[in-house]
Amino acid sequence: MDQLAFLLTYKGAIVLGTLALLLVLERLMPVAQVVGGVRRVAKNLSLAGLNAILSWAVVVPLSALAASHALDWRPAWWSGGFGLLLDLLMLDCWIYWWHRANHEWRILWRFHEVHHLDEFLDASSALRFHFGEVLLSSLVRAGVILLLGVPLVSVVVFETLLALSAMFHHSNVRLPARLERWLSWLIVTPSIHWVHHHAIRRDTDSNYSALLSVWDRLFGSRSKTIRTPAMPIGTEGRRDRGLPGLLARPFERPPP
Repeated sequence: MDQLAFLLTYKGAIVLGTLALLLVLERLMPVAQVVGGVRRVAKNLSLAGLNAILSWAVVVPLSALAASHALDWRPAWWSGGFGLLLDLLMLDCWIYWWHRANHEWRILWRFHEVHHLDEFLDASSALRFHFGEVLLSSLVRAGVILLLGVPLVSVVVFETLLALSAMFHHSNVRLPARLERWLSWLIVTPSIHWVHHHAIRRDTDSNYSALLSVWDRLFGSRSKTIRTPAMPIGTEGRRDRGLPGLLARPFERPPP
């Protein structure tokens, strides 16, 4: 319980500190020319702030409720540090398939598109999601926690790592080419994830991995496209919107 309390207390500080550091670094050593400036970042952080409130009000209590009623089927060896590693691996595989479903199922894509309408990527893009997607994701995650008996500590550790990873692979920080190439064999790097945000649908529907990069290679969804600094970012055939338009987007009548 002490470990869980520590993680919940300091998760926000860790995420905010990492966000601030990356926002500074990507202005000092960018890969691509910055587009959108302060207004774009403010819009992304407004969505992030709304979701932070939603997280404390709904997502965390729902996850805690699911963990407290989780099925008790795990063997004794699935515990401790080894159990945590297995949980992280399992949750990372789950988030790969959930992310892929958000692209392949039209109703889920209407919410997830809000994330992809961003026409430039930086660390703030990692926190830009529609509240409807956050709610849907929390419901599905609660089911995963309930059925697989995932302890709440594992969930909080995974969510913290996921937030840090997302800010890193959305960031516009220039890394040494050799370092990024080596890192990409293990984890998702900006060179991988920027292709996922390429404003060409065949690339948008690829590179779904969140933490470990192995899932796209394993399940055949890795794009062969190479990121370039001038690569257009966004959703093919659509433009970004203001905050009210983004909030309304999933509920609009689909085009004929």
